[in-house]
Amino acid sequence: MLEHPVPAGHVVVEPSLGSICHADLRYFTGQRRPEAMARKLPMALIHEGIGFVVQSGDSRLTPGQRVVIVPNLPGYLLEGKTAESCCPVCREGLGDNYCTRGRFLASGTDGIAQNRLVVPAACAVPVPDDIPDEIAVLSELCSVSYQALSKVGERLSRARAAVFGDGPVGFLTAAMLHHVYGLGGDRLQVFGAMPEKLNEFGFADRALVQNYDFGNSPGVDIAVECTGGRFSESAVNQAIELLNPGGILILMGVTEERVPINTRDVLEKGITLIGSSRSTSDDFIQVLQAMRSQECQATLRQLLPERYENVSAVEHFIEAMNEAASHREWKKKILSFQW
Repeated sequence: MLEHPVPAGHVVVEPSLGSICHADLRYFTGQRRPEAMARKLPMALIHEGIGFVVQSGDSRLTPGQRVVIVPNLPGYLLEGKTAESCCPVCREGLGDNYCTRGRFLASGTDGIAQNRLVVPAACAVPVPDDIPDEIAVLSELCSVSYQALSKVGERLSRARAAVFGDGPVGFLTAAMLHHVYGLGGDRLQVFGAMPEKLNEFGFADRALVQNYDFGNSPGVDIAVECTGGRFSESAVNQAIELLNPGGILILMGVTEERVPINTRDVLEKGITLIGSSRSTSDDFIQVLQAMRSQECQATLRQLLPERYENVSAVEHFIEAMNEAASHREWKKKILSFQW
């Protein structure tokens, strides 16, 4: 058994629901680079989850309160400092998600798959009463999409946008574009490779990448790459081809390999590339407000499975992870923790 101190300004959370991410599966199946595996393991996995406060060192949170667990733990909160005294990133206000002194659950520090967590109070965000558990557990991935889109938020009121990727990341990014920024089928295009997955994006215009003529089609102002892995190269270059002059390409897909890109068109069109990773507590707050909409909840329910995986022992967790690794279903796999 591990014992953790509870510093001032921290809370103890009992996880109740978790969601398996591809990042968890890369660690579980050993698909990360060997040097990363050696540096970060062993550790508890899962960074998408919700739970209940069981002990609080902050008057704003009380025992029994339902919270979303923010996996990004800024260094200044962990060390009881101000942001100005943390690192150059924090001092310049570049975002808690890039803090060089921070930690991230299930990426070098123990994640949510344990019976108790100790996190800074700011990393336990209260869930509004009108958001059910199964919707709230999707907030981490939604917050990552929201963080990326917020970088171009001012342009989205008039822009045409495209999302590359028909998996969960692409779906939730498109959902945030639709429900937060108001883009519909007239201004939102989603590209994917599987017709049955694309059918789920009913709020957007859809096209199969293998049948689309990117060079002779209406351009877009903003493109978001959500594929990752071996499909990153084709998605990035198709997005570059589709973008209008002065367009913006947001990169969200994670890959272990370097990706060749068409720099000639990037230069000729004056395209801006933006990388975006992880999110902050503020992003969670904004996403939870969007999730209060019944329309948004109905969209997000399309990602939910028919049943959850009950986890009351390590063996159950291993079984659920093995099943997720061997059956890469479109819907999220949800874990119900009953340690």
